[in-house]
Amino acid sequence: MAVIQRALVEKSGEKLKTNKGLAFLLYFALGFLLSFGRVVGDVTPFCISITAASPKRYFPFAAAGAALGCAFGGINAVSAKYFAGITLALLGALAANAFDLYYKPSFVMAVAFVSDFVSGAVLCLRLGSTAGEYVLLLGEAVLCGGGAFFFYRSINSSYKRLRFRALPISDVSCIVISLGIVTMNLSSICIGKICPARAAVMLLILLAVRYSGERRALILALALGFSLSIAQKGELFIVGALAFSTLVASLFSSLSVFATAGAFLCSVGFFAAAENGEVSLPLFLECAISAVLFVLIPQSLNDKLAFMLEADEAEAHDGSLRQNLVLKLRFASNAMAAISESVDTVRERINEITRQKNDYDRENLSEEEYIRREIVLEKTNQIRMVASDQFFSISDMLEDLAFEFDEAEIFDTAAASRIRRLLGDYDIYADSICVIEDKFGRIRVEILTDSDTAFFDRKSLVEEIGKTVGRYFDTPRITNFKNETMLSFTERANYKLSVGYAQHSAEGKLCGDTVKAVSDGRGHSLLIISDGMGKGSRAALDGAMGAGLISKLLTAGFGFDSALKVVNSALLVKSSDESLATLDIASVDLYTGKLEIYKAGAPASYIIKNKSVTKCELTSMPAGILRGVEFAKRTAVLGCEDSVVLMSDGICDLGSEWIEKTLLSLDGLGVQETADAVLTRALNERDGKKLDDMSIICAKLERN
Repeated sequence: MAVIQRALVEKSGEKLKTNKGLAFLLYFALGFLLSFGRVVGDVTPFCISITAASPKRYFPFAAAGAALGCAFGGINAVSAKYFAGITLALLGALAANAFDLYYKPSFVMAVAFVSDFVSGAVLCLRLGSTAGEYVLLLGEAVLCGGGAFFFYRSINSSYKRLRFRALPISDVSCIVISLGIVTMNLSSICIGKICPARAAVMLLILLAVRYSGERRALILALALGFSLSIAQKGELFIVGALAFSTLVASLFSSLSVFATAGAFLCSVGFFAAAENGEVSLPLFLECAISAVLFVLIPQSLNDKLAFMLEADEAEAHDGSLRQNLVLKLRFASNAMAAISESVDTVRERINEITRQKNDYDRENLSEEEYIRREIVLEKTNQIRMVASDQFFSISDMLEDLAFEFDEAEIFDTAAASRIRRLLGDYDIYADSICVIEDKFGRIRVEILTDSDTAFFDRKSLVEEIGKTVGRYFDTPRITNFKNETMLSFTERANYKLSVGYAQHSAEGKLCGDTVKAVSDGRGHSLLIISDGMGKGSRAALDGAMGAGLISKLLTAGFGFDSALKVVNSALLVKSSDESLATLDIASVDLYTGKLEIYKAGAPASYIIKNKSVTKCELTSMPAGILRGVEFAKRTAVLGCEDSVVLMSDGICDLGSEWIEKTLLSLDGLGVQETADAVLTRALNERDGKKLDDMSIICAKLERN
């Protein structure tokens, strides 16, 4: 097994080296090729742009390629100017990385602009240039800075999932413009009369027609056609030829690839014959080459291109069902809040009238009868208050649901259909499938079914569902209803949480503390300790009720505050005797490491970070005593190998100094060993003293 693991690590390292080598070669090639383009006369600013915009580790290769390209045409005054500009851009890129300025696109643009303008100004001064040439120089410098901006945005777009429909429209625009700049530079390279760049552009347009739809294909044709047209004189008709031919090809795209390619070729041929210029015949031949390549694309590559380029049919537009649902949920939330206020007003009025009547009848009542009426009145008033609070709780829950739907940027119905077909191959027939992408680009799949869920334990099926939407998923969380089951697939997070816990019961076998560690199905791990009042079975009931209710509400998608209100109301009406429970919750975002601590009457927690211990103590009331209980909150950010420790008051009441020293001394042990060791130390500290229930949860954030 160790040999296999070593081989996998070596293979992974070799793959990483290969990818880096290809990246170095790519930036070198870009620098080299961008040094050939001519926009107006001898203006070639984009080799400077790519040098300034290249990220750390790669800008020396881009600069080397650009310098070699400038020298390729011979050494003269113009090439010397660009040598100087590339050198200045290289120095600017070094400064950007040294002073952590690369993340500012304005600095990258400034480096490109200054590099081109200063090197050109020195040459103009030596040659005694005219005012018009200085104006041309300024225009070239602006073009250089603009090119650097588009290259920077394109390079730093998120290609993690290689699915362009997941990119913002601004990033897609920058990528298309950058592609146009590269195309414009490459159009000067010909093999005989044939220009490979033009053939590649027409192949891209055909792919866009097939996979991305008429609108995106037309935008691409206009952008790249314009880039080809302005590269050389006499080629302005190309932009019109490509745009019109794209529309014609789109009309036949629903028939077959042969019809699409044939329509595009015929249309381009018509424009080439009408122009009857020097470039007409080469353009037709280039179109024929691209059409043949388009038809001969293998099916395996077709599937990958479809996944990358397919049009997004799942975007939510104004007036969509999602927005309508959010609107109705918020309207219902406001209505429930208004009902709660009305119920509260009526309750106060009824209570006032009843008390006045009771005071009026006091002379005719015995002391025992008067006290009995007062007790009944107080209990009835409490029930009415809880009813009012429940309406407020429902209002908050509806608002939480509205927020969750509003956070969902995309409901991918196309992906849901693909998953339904996949499940059909396993004889699994789902009642409902939702593929939801939030504003952070994370995907969640929810499947409601009454079929046997044992199939979902198969790793192969989980992997196939992940491939269908282009993500890696963890094992699904299964929630059982009466006759149905909900399976929630969340995108595999960057981190995982290792959890250890330990408990000691002060009285009998039942511990008054309840410990839970659950996932909310949206990439968060929840750690919960609920301490019931007192010890023994009654405390255990209160603790279990508090932890059980709030965990179910949180995993169902409700917010912390609205869930606490429901738990508080439930404890208030549970019995005639006083009933309360503390709630101590730590929520860890497994994508970012963000830690949120929520306390309702709970003792201090501890965060172990960078070999130091931080005490987190918040003042709050437990649930089940008063109305209007709220969580005290605190946030922090955990890094890899950082820990959070929750404890009940049976441990914390012994003081904090020994806890901090113990946690520091145990740093490096596993989470379960740490929890056991702290509990053992706490029992030793309690030696000879009255014992209380003790519970501890220790959790460490680790790389997934």
